[in-house]
Amino acid sequence: MSLFNGERLTAETLALDWEGIRRGVYSDKYFVNIAALLTELSRRGYTYQGEDGRPPAGAARDLPIGEAHVEMQWFTRRPGVTVVAGVDVALAILRQATGTWEGDHFTNSADALAVWAVEDGDLVAYHGDPQNVQPVLRVRGRYRDFAPLETVTLGYLTRGSRIATNTYQILQASRDKPVLFFPARFDLPAVQALDGYAYALGVQRYNHDHGAAVQPFISTDAQGAWWGGRGGGTTAHAYLACFLGDTPEAMLAFARTLPPEIPRIALVDFNNACARDAVRVLEVMFAAYRRLREAGQPAEAEKYRLFGVRLDTSGDLRDSGLQPLGAAELDLGVNPRLVWQVRDALDHAWEHWDLPAAWRSEARRYCQQTKIVVSGGFKPEKIALFERLGVPVDFYGVGSWFYDNHGPTNTDFTADVVRVHVHGRWLDMAKAGRRACENPRLQRIW
Repeated sequence: MSLFNGERLTAETLALDWEGIRRGVYSDKYFVNIAALLTELSRRGYTYQGEDGRPPAGAARDLPIGEAHVEMQWFTRRPGVTVVAGVDVALAILRQATGTWEGDHFTNSADALAVWAVEDGDLVAYHGDPQNVQPVLRVRGRYRDFAPLETVTLGYLTRGSRIATNTYQILQASRDKPVLFFPARFDLPAVQALDGYAYALGVQRYNHDHGAAVQPFISTDAQGAWWGGRGGGTTAHAYLACFLGDTPEAMLAFARTLPPEIPRIALVDFNNACARDAVRVLEVMFAAYRRLREAGQPAEAEKYRLFGVRLDTSGDLRDSGLQPLGAAELDLGVNPRLVWQVRDALDHAWEHWDLPAAWRSEARRYCQQTKIVVSGGFKPEKIALFERLGVPVDFYGVGSWFYDNHGPTNTDFTADVVRVHVHGRWLDMAKAGRRACENPRLQRIW
């Protein structure tokens, strides 16, 4: 969040397993082994003895390999533009877990590092040339002190940036309409804090670039743990099953019982008759709303204001209210024709109610202000199609696609040692095909 509020996440906020990270239990074992090897070489006083090193190899005969100081850069080779997320976590890991163990005692040496980083929410671009990358993190220091941290820092950068970038892309497709973040059920609970944080960053980056004011909507409290968000949501199919599929009765109980700040959004596909059930819910909710208003209880009446209906028809079903038209697959799941049908049914439901003249205008507003939320198999291509066709959707719910990481959406990060400190000089020492690169967004952190 730092690009947008000037603050970085703290170790206390992150609440990671610092003991495990320090001990390397999350690190690729070869990094742990290398750190142990270099520590032992340092203990033995080993110095460089080879002949085939890059110049000035001969002049480095007395170089203490176990004390090697290096410059490492972290970067993505994803084609296109990446919204960066996870930098704050990487910095906290370096701050908390750089150092060495002596028995059961850990000595932190993070202050001996020199660290540069971009801010979460920054953009980096890759144009296909591995010798021209844009680092998001640069560290100089004794390599064995931070070698095991490569795995975990890359992991947080890759996953966080993947979700932030996917969020940005899907908001481009939705044309400023909110996208609800529904992927929690598709991965481990432990990743929810990072995922929700990265999603919020993607929303803020989109707003920053497009002058928009899209709000983030998450489904679990854990997804908001790092930035103060709170989970929200609608009803569930399982809840409707408890009411024997009686969607209107289920929504009345929902409205009657839960606090009014929870939006009343009816899930209307349980019986595969979205328009029919949407209108039935609308009618009973408005009747309760009107009755309480007439009884002089406006605050209680607000509990029965229907915020919206959600369509989540399975991709292998055609809604019973749709007559077959054209290719069968075009009618399956949540499709444009179904949304238009529901919108038309909502907008005109009030016309069929027995209302006194004084209530007809209010009933019309109540119906026409009811939103439509769609979910089930939505990704940028499907959302872009709905938007091109002008389908009257107000919110898109998206789930597992946020984890997509192939082709043009790949955000894998890697890290290279690119320089080694030899007798007071920083010598270029990247592997073939790579080199030390600059990024004007890098800031000296400590």
